[in-house]
Amino acid sequence: MATATTKRPKFDNFAALMERLGGVPLERIRMDAPPGMATEKDVLAVRAGPERRLCELVDGVLVEKAMGVRQAILASEIIQLLGPFVRAAARGVVLGADGMIRTFPDQVRIPDVCFISWDRYSGPTVPDEGVSSSVPNLAVEVLSPSNTRAEMDRKLRDYFLAGVELVWVVDPKTQTAKSYTSHEDSVQINKTGSLDGGTMLPGFRLPLKQLFACLHRPH
Repeated sequence: MATATTKRPKFDNFAALMERLGGVPLERIRMDAPPGMATEKDVLAVRAGPERRLCELVDGVLVEKAMGVRQAILASEIIQLLGPFVRAAARGVVLGADGMIRTFPDQVRIPDVCFISWDRYSGPTVPDEGVSSSVPNLAVEVLSPSNTRAEMDRKLRDYFLAGVELVWVVDPKTQTAKSYTSHEDSVQINKTGSLDGGTMLPGFRLPLKQLFACLHRPH
């Protein structure tokens, strides 16, 4: 997977840069490497640095991943529920946000949670690599306040072009979600609905009430 190539664009000004990145807040654009010149090595260096920042690599720009406490709790809950289901049938592996993904050459994306089937690995074990060269079957994004609509639209396009089959976008603000089978095709899931693994993970269902309950103290 992720065999397509990307041509690194030139930015005449910051307005053009921001348009390419989907209008992400300026504070999320890192200057550890000049915008337009960053590489995968810079992504790994920032993660290993004293701040241990997680950054995506988009068009040669380091874009800090947006995530807060609520987003981290929800992502952790999804991992705890999805992981045992995946392992029980030896379907593959589940990664958290530390599991960075090379979607294209010179592009790194960081889903909050993702599932990679064993079919997408060439060997019997998960390779020891800083950035996964295997593209997920399922990517999960938990929205943060600084995520813009244009940013997420670009990210969805990138995921499906790279070979992702299913994307769940979870919205903590409304306690709803969207399930995408392509960039254009999605199903809105309300508070009483459930995320569904479909034909990829048959039998897996995650009621949103159960998921968002982790944010509340039990009575």
